[in-house]
Amino acid sequence: MSAGTAAAVTILVDADACPVKEEIYRVAYRTGAGVVVVSNQWLRVPAHPQIRRVVVGDGFDAADDWIADEANARSIVVTSDILLADRCLKKGASVLAPTGKPFTTGSIGGAIATRAIMADLRAGGDQLGGPAPFAAADRSRFLNALDAMLVKVARSRLA
Repeated sequence: MSAGTAAAVTILVDADACPVKEEIYRVAYRTGAGVVVVSNQWLRVPAHPQIRRVVVGDGFDAADDWIADEANARSIVVTSDILLADRCLKKGASVLAPTGKPFTTGSIGGAIATRAIMADLRAGGDQLGGPAPFAAADRSRFLNALDAMLVKVARSRLA
């Protein structure tokens, strides 16, 4: 994909705990995609015309609400929040976890059900391990998936 091909695509980043922000910036510079970094607190972002920082209030789900309101068919949302992923998919956005796993309309129901089961088990006192540590393979998988998603969203915009 040449620079500018993805110019009308915006990557919305649920940034407070996102481990792949630097990778997102590099891909955006190469492809021309815009990036909006959304957080509850001030985060350092590159001073670049393609990158915009949005700091929302510290209210419950304020960043999620902002992202869900802005999401559309020309958006790629990067989040590990399953409920935010569901909201954005319903708005027509493409959604990608920082591990490179895409959320889709076909997979989100199972992810929500698994999340609910795990919450019930934790509420019952079961000691469950957290997610696996973020690894180099996750970073690589994310970069490949983000590139593929940018191409897909840019092509669908042109169709």
